[in-house]
Amino acid sequence: MTDTQRRVRTSVLTLLLVGGALVVLSCLLGWWIFVRGEEPFVIDVWWNQALLDTTHPVLLAFSRFMNWIGGGWVGVLAVPIAGAVALILLRRPWAAAYFLAAEAVSAAGVQVLKHLFGRVRPEDILVVSDYGSYPSGHVANAATLAVAAFIIFPRAWVAVVGAVWVFLMAFSRTYLHAHWLSDTVGGAMIGAGAALLVAAAFAVPMARERQRRLPAARR
Repeated sequence: MTDTQRRVRTSVLTLLLVGGALVVLSCLLGWWIFVRGEEPFVIDVWWNQALLDTTHPVLLAFSRFMNWIGGGWVGVLAVPIAGAVALILLRRPWAAAYFLAAEAVSAAGVQVLKHLFGRVRPEDILVVSDYGSYPSGHVANAATLAVAAFIIFPRAWVAVVGAVWVFLMAFSRTYLHAHWLSDTVGGAMIGAGAALLVAAAFAVPMARERQRRLPAARR
């Protein structure tokens, strides 16, 4: 076994362990919420009320924009397809396939948990949303996008931009009172976990694809 093969094997195991742990934690948090009934956590109530007391037109407009770009046909179809097309143009077909698969698995996982736990959304919701408050699909999608981008382009600035994107999406979802704060935590975990688990499945072909591009990049 070569050094490259060992690194890929170690990477796969790490992705499986961390990704699996995040998915399990998301499920456990959902189960904890479910067994509590309709009573939100204290921090959920506090955060929701704090945002009610600080309503501002600029933040409201920003949150509505995030609602549009992070969900519906834009977040579920347009962004993943645009990202995949960009990667294909960069001659990264395996990365494009991984990106689409991660988005699909994340979206499916969110819907499973939504229908499994059926949490009621906050009463002050300002936008039209689908069934189930837990987990936040917008935040899950943002986390999947952020993690997948870092897997494909492992750079510090990509990680920072991704983390900021997830934070802003979580803030906007709670600012619109579409979710409790704990919904966004669960969404981030299931989204990131899905991206890591799918990355494990695509690790070998993506590593080969990256290796084939190295000589060209150095010329």
